[in-house]
Amino acid sequence: MAADSIFGDGMRSWEKHGKADFIKLCRKHIDSSEEDNPDTIGSDHNEFNQLIHLLLHHYIEGHLKLDHAVSGLQNVAGLHGGAPSVIADVLSIVDMETVAMEDKEKRLRYLKLVPACKEFLKESLLKERLDNDTLESAGILLQKKIFQQKYVRLKTKLFYKQQKFNLPREESEGFAKLLVVLQNKTDLPSDKTLENIQALIGFFNLDPNRSLDMILEAFECSPQRENFFVPLLQSYSLESITTAHILGFKFNFFAEEHIATPQTLQRLTALLLHHNIISLDDIYHYLTPSDAEVNLQHKKQVTSARQFARKMSMAVLSSKEDKTDDSEKDAKDDKNIDNQKLGLLEALLHLGDWTNAKQLLDKLPDYSATARLSVSNALSSLIEKYIDVMYRKKAKPSGAKSKKCRFDSSSPNPLQSITDLAGLNPVFKMCCYLGPYGSTCPLLLWKLCRIGRVVMSEMKSKDPQKVASLVPLKKSLLSVVESVLLPSLSLMECNASLSEEMWKLLKLFPYEVRYSLYGRWKNHVYSFHPILIRLKANVTDSVKYIMKRLTKDNVKVSGRQIGKLSHSNPGVVFEYVLNQIQKYDNFIGPVVDALKYLSSLSQDVLAYCMIEAIANPEKERMKHDNTNLSLWMQSLAQFSGAIFKKYNIELKGLLQFVANQLKAGKSYDLLILREVIQKMAGIEITDEMTTDQLAASAGGELLKGEAGYFAQVRNMKRSSQRLKDGMMEDDLAISLCILMAQERFSVVYKHNKDTHLKLVGKLFDQCQDTLVQLGGFLSTHLSIEDYSKNLPELDALVTEYHLNPEIAFFLHRSLCSNAILSKFDELRKQDKRSKDEKVNIEARTHRYVEACKVVLAPLIEKVKILHAPKVWDEISPQFYATFWTLSMYDLSVPSSSYERETARLKGSLQALDDSQVSKKKKEKDRLTSLLDKMKEEEKRQQEHVNRVRVRLQEESETWFTARSTKNETITQFLQLGIFPRCCFTALDAQYCAKFVLLVHQLKTPNFSTLLCYDRVFQDITYTVASCSENEASRYGRFLCAMLETVSRWHSDRSLYEKECGNYPGFVTVLRASGTEASNKADQLDYENFRHVCHKWQYKLTKAVVACLESQSYTQIRNTLILLIKILPHFPKVQNLGNVLEKRIDRICSEEKQKRPDIYVLALGYSGQLKGRRGHMIPEEKFHSKETKTVKPAPTKEEEKQSNNESGEKKKSVKADSEGLEEGETNDESPAKESKPASSPAISKKSERKESRPAKSSEDAEAAAPRAKTEKTKEGKCRKSAGESKAAKKGDESKVKERKSHKEPKATTDGKGEGRVKGHEKVKGHESSEEKASHKKAKKEESDKRKEKSSRKEKESSADKEERHPSRDRVQRSDSVASNSSQGSANSSRRTSPQRESQERDHKRRKLDRGSPVENSDHTAKQRSASRDRADADSDKDRKRKTEKRRSAPADPEPHETKRRRDEMSPPVDKVKKKSLRLSEENLNGDRSRKEHKRSKSRDSAEIEKAKEPRVRIKKESIEMDSDDEHERQYPLLHG
Repeated sequence: MAADSIFGDGMRSWEKHGKADFIKLCRKHIDSSEEDNPDTIGSDHNEFNQLIHLLLHHYIEGHLKLDHAVSGLQNVAGLHGGAPSVIADVLSIVDMETVAMEDKEKRLRYLKLVPACKEFLKESLLKERLDNDTLESAGILLQKKIFQQKYVRLKTKLFYKQQKFNLPREESEGFAKLLVVLQNKTDLPSDKTLENIQALIGFFNLDPNRSLDMILEAFECSPQRENFFVPLLQSYSLESITTAHILGFKFNFFAEEHIATPQTLQRLTALLLHHNIISLDDIYHYLTPSDAEVNLQHKKQVTSARQFARKMSMAVLSSKEDKTDDSEKDAKDDKNIDNQKLGLLEALLHLGDWTNAKQLLDKLPDYSATARLSVSNALSSLIEKYIDVMYRKKAKPSGAKSKKCRFDSSSPNPLQSITDLAGLNPVFKMCCYLGPYGSTCPLLLWKLCRIGRVVMSEMKSKDPQKVASLVPLKKSLLSVVESVLLPSLSLMECNASLSEEMWKLLKLFPYEVRYSLYGRWKNHVYSFHPILIRLKANVTDSVKYIMKRLTKDNVKVSGRQIGKLSHSNPGVVFEYVLNQIQKYDNFIGPVVDALKYLSSLSQDVLAYCMIEAIANPEKERMKHDNTNLSLWMQSLAQFSGAIFKKYNIELKGLLQFVANQLKAGKSYDLLILREVIQKMAGIEITDEMTTDQLAASAGGELLKGEAGYFAQVRNMKRSSQRLKDGMMEDDLAISLCILMAQERFSVVYKHNKDTHLKLVGKLFDQCQDTLVQLGGFLSTHLSIEDYSKNLPELDALVTEYHLNPEIAFFLHRSLCSNAILSKFDELRKQDKRSKDEKVNIEARTHRYVEACKVVLAPLIEKVKILHAPKVWDEISPQFYATFWTLSMYDLSVPSSSYERETARLKGSLQALDDSQVSKKKKEKDRLTSLLDKMKEEEKRQQEHVNRVRVRLQEESETWFTARSTKNETITQFLQLGIFPRCCFTALDAQYCAKFVLLVHQLKTPNFSTLLCYDRVFQDITYTVASCSENEASRYGRFLCAMLETVSRWHSDRSLYEKECGNYPGFVTVLRASGTEASNKADQLDYENFRHVCHKWQYKLTKAVVACLESQSYTQIRNTLILLIKILPHFPKVQNLGNVLEKRIDRICSEEKQKRPDIYVLALGYSGQLKGRRGHMIPEEKFHSKETKTVKPAPTKEEEKQSNNESGEKKKSVKADSEGLEEGETNDESPAKESKPASSPAISKKSERKESRPAKSSEDAEAAAPRAKTEKTKEGKCRKSAGESKAAKKGDESKVKERKSHKEPKATTDGKGEGRVKGHEKVKGHESSEEKASHKKAKKEESDKRKEKSSRKEKESSADKEERHPSRDRVQRSDSVASNSSQGSANSSRRTSPQRESQERDHKRRKLDRGSPVENSDHTAKQRSASRDRADADSDKDRKRKTEKRRSAPADPEPHETKRRRDEMSPPVDKVKKKSLRLSEENLNGDRSRKEHKRSKSRDSAEIEKAKEPRVRIKKESIEMDSDDEHERQYPLLHG
């Protein structure tokens, strides 16, 4: 430290440089002081004090001489005027230190120093700072006692003797004169008055503070003399804090005495604040209550209000509770009266001092100050004064009357009103302090609304700088609307006019801003303000009361009551109303009618409330099963559609909400859009349309509106226009279509494994249906310009927006049609009219075809990029574009629908009287006009269809290329055309079936109609399983239409020959396998077509049963839906219908408790199926099952050889089948016999089998279900039906011998299923005489054997009836039927193709076995064959035993089957369980298969001979499965 260096060497260096350094250092510290007063050193003088103390310390310690110390202090004292005072202070400190040391030497040194300091320190200063004893010891005081006495007297005189008079009674004259001066009416200048006051104070010794109080009292009593007192107080030479103290004492007095603070004092304080005589901070802490008390009171009000609302929601308060609540409210109001802060605030607002008023408002809780009526009125009045001039200038309506609101111009600083928009920003901020209490001044709310409209109109200016300058003003305006206008409306009961005025302002904002304001109003404001919390509870209670009594009968009265409540509190009212609608959907109709008294603002709030309710995240959108949409959402959707249809409410918000949900990947809310479109535009999308409605949908717009929907499409023009306008804003229409299409594609993939397929299907259907509905609306209501302007190009939709081609074509189809028509009209105008109408029609048709080429040419180029290039090797792009751009309207005219609707209109006209009543006349005119329009529309469509037909006829030549196979062509056609479109809509399903028929009718080259139909009916299992519920319904409609066409051809030979006989679609090419014969094209004849139809019926049955037997919910449901749709044309065959009926009955029993929805579907279909029994026909009537053949007679050697072979085969026969497998017929194998041209072919293998009598059709039907489980027992006993009839005319041995030596060779003749062209030459012909004698002998022997056999067969039949009762037979038949599919499959897998052929032949023989006589003939033939084989054996007993064992029974087939099974298995009880019967049947099947293996080697030679040439298509097949059995059953066709 520098001071230590100065005194470090003691006295040695003091004389040289120490003293100078000490003085220099002291000067440095003094100069660094910040004090400007020359007599005072700054507060930061610690270093200086330490230097003085250090100097004195060295002196006391004896390190420094007295004269040196005194000289140093003297020099320092001269440096600054404040230095002596500091030296005196340090001396006082050293005085106390020396006294405490108790060192006499040091004390003496100090006492010597003090007198020496008198040279540079005043004696008075020393007396002030030092102790009296020290002064006396130092010789400064002569007598200490006398000095103390004088000190006491002086102090008493100064502090305890009154020098000024504070009370008027103490100096009444002086204060009286002061009052006279203050009350002088002459209004002397303030400076002259101040001189008089000062003279009175000085002359009468008046207290200046008391004088100031008298001035304030005079000012308080005469506030109108503001111009006099304000300058006087400003010139009064007292501090502002003194004035604040005086006012504070006044406020405290009234608070302590619980007296209401007078308004004059509040105004006085406000004036002093306004003129800056005092500050708010100086006076604020004197005001009561404190801030803590104010905050606590506000919290209590909010809590009390919420408790009140909670009680109201639980139960209705009694009158006593209401009174208690009101009394509490009154008590709080009384407390508010004594609030000095609010009184001062009111005074400031009346004065116009917004600056101080804002400071005071900011110190209080939000809106607690304006809750006081006087404060809110004062603030409203102030705002009105600010905006009055500008309002009258720009916003006041013409003709409106209002009084002027101006500031007082007589005040010293008068406030100025705002004259332009730029000054509105602070006023709007001032308005925000009003909150909901702006309701106290409705006039101000009107003015603010109108000024806001002016601001919004200026925002539309084209000047960007002007708009930018108004942006802050717009934000302030929104704050005013949110915090003042809407909350204030809630407190204004039934003010519909103000509501409409606010709507005029709010509608200028976009819906996003409006909905944001409504959300704050509904969800925030009512929970923040205590008064609004109570109001919400009361309004909710009132609307509950109304809704409980709302019915269809009192809609008008209740609607008015709801309207009154909604004018002020729409959010609260609609929240409860929508909650009720979500719970009770029967409220929708009455509520919609009751809401007709809403204001425009209330309607807009209703739209917001509906969106908010739909988007409520707290509610589950799905039911508890997670497979169906919740009922509350469905109710809201229906309510939304009805509301938007009936009332003119802006739709943009709802549409944008749906679009946003789709962007987020949520498609649940499409239900809302679907209902809105249906209600507003009358466009219904439902798969439950009747056949008549579906037919009418193929007509014009007029027919669709009258007959195509469930409800009449009337009075939809306005609502449709509003929907269109809403769609066109921000290009929402096309955006929604694209979003729905994308969601339709992705909805299947984005759900996890836990999501039920039923839900995924419903969401997919919802996207699909809504897309079709919206697309239909846009195509009919949007102009071509608007539609084409916003819709992307076809290729862009697929490549850029990733839409499926079917959706892209759906959106572009109307554009293509209109473009063609526009081009057609343009070209038609160029032609000159001819007198010949036929010439004109041809010319128009030519122009139409030309227009199609021009319009579709660029489209054809675009479609080429939609698929791989190899696709166009099979079908042409022109065909693809034609298929997707046409519609049902282009292909056919629904003449029946037009006729039916015309007849209805004529009936309505006939029912109307010729009365002069205006309503009936108008109705008659309307019906007449509609009838004329309907006829004209039908005519136009007919002409259009004719032109399209000509166009397609011309194009069809190039549709399918010859370089591709027909199988691949059909595959591409089905994959890219039929299947995507037939599931798109119900009308498209009809279109696809109609288009296939049209392609056939056009005789399109390289197109096989037969192959197309076969591929459609072949296997529908996977198609059905992959469909959603609605797609299954549409696919069913498609199949029904296809089956209808097939059934029509099947029912009439002449019709088939007319429509299919010479058409290339039914051309077949047959080739015998193993030969190189050239293919020959020919038509499929009628009988073979019937066989193909039966095969299709069988295929459908097989696929349907497979689907029904699966455990998949989706597959079973879709199958049932499909069956209901195709019921008119499937099943047509009785045995197939029986199988299907049993399967359905089983589903009904299994699914009754597990899946009720499937049970309901199955039960409904079961009833319909049973009702269709009368329309089913036996299989033999559906198609021909047999034909007679003519064969040459065999020789004896041939007969013997044949009998031996037959005997060996019969040894392996152990069981017969019990019925024909579904779909199997006697035309299963290609023909091997010579027969008429129309007869079905009989296989060569079947010719070598032993024939049996045919059963009746009823037995065949009963036997069909049992065939599958007994298939393994049929084996080697199969014989063809044709052979059984041939065997009746001659000896069986001859037939068999002829078969072994003279088998005709089968060839194909091109007529459907290969026919026999000739027979091979029989080796070793016998003479005709030998043949005749041999035949006669055999016949006599056969007749004898028949009689004997008949008797034994009757005995055997009676015995077996006792062993096999009918009840067991029926039970067993049912058991076998339930497992027919499985048994058939197992049998097919275990047997060879030759074995399967034998089994089918055997089934046919049993079906043909009809009567006991025929059975006896059959038995006699078997016995004769047996005797021939055992000719060497002469033992009659053995021969009889052999005959008995080999003979066939005469009783029905089930008994024979039962007997043979009993021989192979031990007997069981008559009452058996189903499982035991099934196991027994499986056992018998295994035994039969073992016997089949043992006999296989013996039969192989004959089987090889019996092999027949297969009829195959060259490179393609109409069969889709690998079922070898069925390939042999039905010849494959080639076209």
